[in-house]
Order: sequence, then structure tokens, then C-alpha cells
Amino acid sequence: MLRIDDISYSVAGRPLIENASATIPDGHKVGIVGRNGTGKTTLFRLIRKELALEGGTISLPQRARIGGVAQEVPSNEVSLIDTVLAADTERAELLAESETAEDADRIADIQTRLADIDAWSAEARAATILKGLGFTHTEQQQPCSDFSGGWRMRVALAAVLFAEPDLLLLDEPTNYLDLEGAVWLETYLAKYPHTVLIISHDRGLLNRAVGSILHLEDRKLTLYQGGYDTFAKTRASRLAAAESEAKKQDARREHLQSFVDRFRAKATKAKQAQSRLKMLSKMTPIMRPSEAALRAFSFPEPEELSPPIIRLEEASVGYDGKAVLQHLDLRIDQDDRIALLGRNGEGKSTLSKLLSSRLKVMSGKLHATSKLRVGFFAQHQVDELHIDETPLDHIRRLRPSETPSKLRARMGGFGIGAEQADTLVGKLSGGQKARLSLLLATIDAPHMLILDEPTNHLDIESREALVEALTAYSGAVILVSHDMHLLSLVADRLWLVKDGRVTPYGGDLETYRASLLTSDKPPKEAKPKPKPKRASRDEILALRQDVRTCEVRIDKLNEMRDKIAAKLANPAMYDEDNIVQATAFQKKYAEVMEGLERAETLWLKAEERLSKAER
Repeated sequence: MLRIDDISYSVAGRPLIENASATIPDGHKVGIVGRNGTGKTTLFRLIRKELALEGGTISLPQRARIGGVAQEVPSNEVSLIDTVLAADTERAELLAESETAEDADRIADIQTRLADIDAWSAEARAATILKGLGFTHTEQQQPCSDFSGGWRMRVALAAVLFAEPDLLLLDEPTNYLDLEGAVWLETYLAKYPHTVLIISHDRGLLNRAVGSILHLEDRKLTLYQGGYDTFAKTRASRLAAAESEAKKQDARREHLQSFVDRFRAKATKAKQAQSRLKMLSKMTPIMRPSEAALRAFSFPEPEELSPPIIRLEEASVGYDGKAVLQHLDLRIDQDDRIALLGRNGEGKSTLSKLLSSRLKVMSGKLHATSKLRVGFFAQHQVDELHIDETPLDHIRRLRPSETPSKLRARMGGFGIGAEQADTLVGKLSGGQKARLSLLLATIDAPHMLILDEPTNHLDIESREALVEALTAYSGAVILVSHDMHLLSLVADRLWLVKDGRVTPYGGDLETYRASLLTSDKPPKEAKPKPKPKRASRDEILALRQDVRTCEVRIDKLNEMRDKIAAKLANPAMYDEDNIVQATAFQKKYAEVMEGLERAETLWLKAEERLSKAER
């Protein structure tokens, strides 16, 4: 059992944790949440005794082993599988001793203990963990030096999971994982045999892998039972109740103070006035909860372009003459919201680079609207910011003619306040750097925004703000993310990148998640198909919404067709001076008609699904 009893800790004289307490029973899985900067990582360092408490105690059972991912594994020539196996120090020491031991009794003891800790299945367990985190069998045999820092962080995570400490401390573990790795980690942690504390802003992980939420707010710790959604509802009720009580107390204070002010000077009422003063002094103030401001993102609005904005025909793309993706027949319209699914290494980043003109097609065709502007955000760009410059310096480089007030207004629209605007990037938090990178990616009002893991380092409030901004944004969005909550709220189309192809995914995100969890299991015997169930009311409402969405798109395309047709109907359009313009409008008209045909096909399919559901 982990006991946190009345602890206090300050940083540079500022109280970070004050008289905080919590008790975590053995074997419980607990998510730790709170705004960035409230002290979650500091709490981990206090538990590991890397920092000294100013007051209170933190206690664990004797000999309890604490494990966590402090830093990436070294870039050396040791293979990944051997690096993970070495994390179980007892096993490694016993195996080393077994090579040199000569005493028969000691040899017997060593072999007994090796059997007790299941040492002979260790390599298989280590390989399973590495595979779950995205490493193939071949990669597991390669040295650590072959992999980048982000991948070596995965190896470090694999090592601590393999070691199975009694208390596992994980700080934002999904920041280094793709969606497939994050889904695997959720299920692994849910079955982990010992106590787990996870600092995370990933709602999916906090809903599926933990049974309690430990909230750090106003320097206090509060333990809530249930996953994140349950915590959010319970806390909202507490906030409402606390606010109501605070208002009642304010009214009572105001009433008492009014009596004192009116009658303090009157001899006949002096005693009553004094009595009310005592009541006021004894009233313990009800503290209003300090809520985090939802610091919104304000993406600039692009002008509308004729569909499609990008079209790929039998295209292939890759590196050094070797194709990674082939036979690409894809179309993107300005109102598309597309999530890219697929295991790491299948080509999601390659496709993103192709769509953002960072790579050229090797064969086939890519047609892009001439005025198309693409914004690109990837995690590596956050790391490539100039740490010796301020955010203001970064923006000024792109907009040298704008006034300082306009530049600051731009930053304010991304939650970068006046203080952060003049702070060196090297001293900003990860979340502030991510906001700056998003600002730089969208400063030209792109018609299409490609986001590769945009939520890393963003807290939950900022992730919700990003969802709102993307929902309101009028350009196309291409998303690669391990955050299923973000994908489920933003994406309305799924593309699967697999085996060198990119194809529409027929299921939804939950179907994809289920397929990942069952992909390594042997197939079950086919069972007779049950009779189809009658669609629920919610399913029918969702299908009706699909139909309405298709109808809106058809109306929009019809309106665009009519405008172009009106221009083409003008005889002056075909004068010799306007022939180039006439050709351009004829091409646009053909594209709109093609888009209209596609939209009508989607509408017919939506109507058919709705008709079947309503039978």
C-alpha cells in the first residue's frame, strides 16, 4: 500500500504541494491528472525519494520495488531484446552466478529461484512486450544504436514493464507510441499484477486502463473512483455544489455585514452587532474551485477552393527509388476530416509528406489545386524550434511587416500569453512549444492541415480546445494520432495504410481497436451468423445525420455548379481575350460535376443504410 500522508513541497519558495494526502491500495491502477505545472511529475520524484519532503511522509512496504521510465536507453551495441532482459536484475545476476557456482547446494538454490521467477520464459515475455510496442522480431535483434531517441524510449518502457516493479510510475507513456502501441499498452496495464500510477492526458488510457483518478489541484490530492469520464462527472457535480455553497455564504456574509454597518454605532444594537461580528470572524470561507481557462486555438480561415483540392491517380511514393506506397487512388476535398490508421512503419508519415509536397510522386499523378496551401505539424518540429529565441522572434521572422501588437494578438489566439511571448523557447513547457508550432503551421491560413501527433504535451483542457478548433476549421484535416478521443471527435473518414496501399477503412475506430487486440490471437471457429438486430434509436439518428450531411454537401456542390454554369453561359466568356479563363472554368465545372456524382453516390448509400435500419 502506498500512503501519502500530509505532504508538502515548494519550488523556489512557491508551495507546489501542501498538506496533501492519499492512500493507494496494492494492485490498484490510478491515473494522475491535473493541469500542466501543478506538480504531477514532482510527486513522482518525491515518491522515488529523488526530492526531500518539507513535511509529511510517503511510505511503502519494505523491499517494495519502484520502477519508471526516467530516460531513454543508451545508444549502444546491445540488442533490444538483451536490453529488456537485463532490466530484471535478479534474473541476470542469478544466470551469471550459475555459470561460475561450484557448490552443489548453491547451484540448487539458484535453479530453484530461477524457476520461481519464471526465468526460462523471460525471453518470450520480453519479445511479446517489444512486439506490442511496435518492434518486429528482426528489429528486436538489432542494437539500440540503430534506433532514434523516440524508439529508444519505447525500449526503456518495455524494460520497465518486463521488470514488473511493485509500484510502476509512468509519466505520459503514450507520448512515444502510435495508436497501435497505445491500444496495446492500455490492455497490458489493465492486467498488470501490481500497483500502477500513470500521469496522462490521454482520456482513452484513463478510461480503460485505470480504476481510480488521483487529481492534483490547488496543491491538494483528491482520489476519485472510476475512470476519467466518471471523475469528470463527479468533479463537475462537486464544483457546482461548492459554487452554490460559496454563493450562499457570500449572501449570509453580506447580510451580517449589513447589520453590523447599520447598527454598530447604536447603543441599543451594539451587543447584537458585536455578536454578528463574531459570527463573521468564525465563518470559514468556502474556497471556490480554481477552474482552468479553456485556452482556445484560433485557426485562421482559408478561402474556399473548388473540389477536389488533391487527387492522386495510380501514384507511388518512396525514398531513393524504392516505393513505400503504390497504386494510390485518393481524393481529398476541403471539408474532409481524415484519420490515417496503420502500424508504425507502414507509410503514414510518407503519405503525409507526399500530401504536403515534402516528397514527390515516383510514378502516377498528383493533381493539386494551384492555390492550395498546406499546413504541416509534426512532433519533430516542436524539437526543432530555436531554443535561444522567443516565440515573438519566431513569428516576426514569418511576418516581418506586422506590428508587435498584431503579432501578440496572433499568439494570444493560441494561448501564448504576454509573458510566454518574451520567454526563450528553451524555457517554455512542452505544451507551450506545441502551441507555438501549431501557430507556425497555420499562420498562412492553410486549406489543408496535416497533424502528426498534435496532442503530445497538451493537457486535457488544451486537447478539448484543439478539438473545438478543428471542428470549426473550414479546411481539410489529415490526422495521425494515438489519441482515440481526438480521432473519434474530429475524423469522419478513416484511411488504412497497410501493405504499401492506402484504402478507406470500412469500420469505425472501435472496430479498428478491437482488430488490433485480436490480431495476434488464433482465429475462432466460424459460428452461425445471428439474425440481424433491429437498429437502436441512436443508430437510426446517426444514419439520419449521415443523410443530412450528404444532402448539405450536394446542395453546396449544386450551388457551385450553378455559379460556374452562369459564367460559362455568358457569350463574352468565349471572346479571344477570355479563352484561357473559359478553359479554366470548364475544367472547374467538370471537377464539380465529378464531385457531385460522388456526393450523390454517397447520399444513395446513406439512404439505403437508413432504409434498412428503419425496416
